[in-house]
Amino acid sequence: MMKFLAVFLLFISASAFSQQKPTTLSFGKVPPKSIAFIGNSFFYFNNGIISNLGPMAAEGRNGAPLRQSMITISGSGFDWHDVDSYFRPNAIGKYSFDAKNNVVMNAKQDPLFDAAVLMDCSQCPIHPQMKSVFTEYAKKHSETVRKNGSTPIFFMSWAYQDKPEMTIPLADAYTQAGNDNGALVIPVGLAFAKSIASNPDLNLYVADKRHPSAAGTYLAAATTYATIFNQSPVGLKYNAGLSPEVAMHLQKVANDTVKEYFNR
Repeated sequence: MMKFLAVFLLFISASAFSQQKPTTLSFGKVPPKSIAFIGNSFFYFNNGIISNLGPMAAEGRNGAPLRQSMITISGSGFDWHDVDSYFRPNAIGKYSFDAKNNVVMNAKQDPLFDAAVLMDCSQCPIHPQMKSVFTEYAKKHSETVRKNGSTPIFFMSWAYQDKPEMTIPLADAYTQAGNDNGALVIPVGLAFAKSIASNPDLNLYVADKRHPSAAGTYLAAATTYATIFNQSPVGLKYNAGLSPEVAMHLQKVANDTVKEYFNR
């Protein structure tokens, strides 16, 4: 009981007091119409974060266009990705398939993506051997994304289920990277902490205690939605197969976390 109480209090502290204050508070006046998610398996579990964010955006933004791509490498850190190559012409997004499986050549997009959401490996931003690489590539990738006419965004990942003490350092590392590079940060790690503090029986992890359960991916998407579009996910009917009660809890957690992090 005492151990549980200690963890509970840590989560409350992490979600309320830990992080530095972000200096970039919104994506801008015009929301992105296309987003690349560049990262690792934290993005692609449960059919991917985009399978949740897409329906949320379609419902909440009345069908406003949103094209998404996931560019992920299992176990990858920032330094595994050749981000410049992801923006090369006649490559990603060149074609798609219609309802009858006909190839459709897509119109050229300029820029290819309006935003690039970047996530390092789950330990790298705070690992003694890797945190300098995180800082180096946060800058390098931000410059590359901007060179290609896009906007960099950092995705603050979450603590392992059995290592909640990761929450505060990860929040600080991503916030500092956002401030150093003038980039928006999506505070998903803080949303995980807040959900666990208020509803510890809802499991946001799969058995490995690292990757997200369906509820964890839904929370990540809802936090991304609230951050990038500056719009509350509370009340969205899309629930990814979760119960309406669980979906509503996660929507509120995402919205409250974003409001607290950005002081909106």
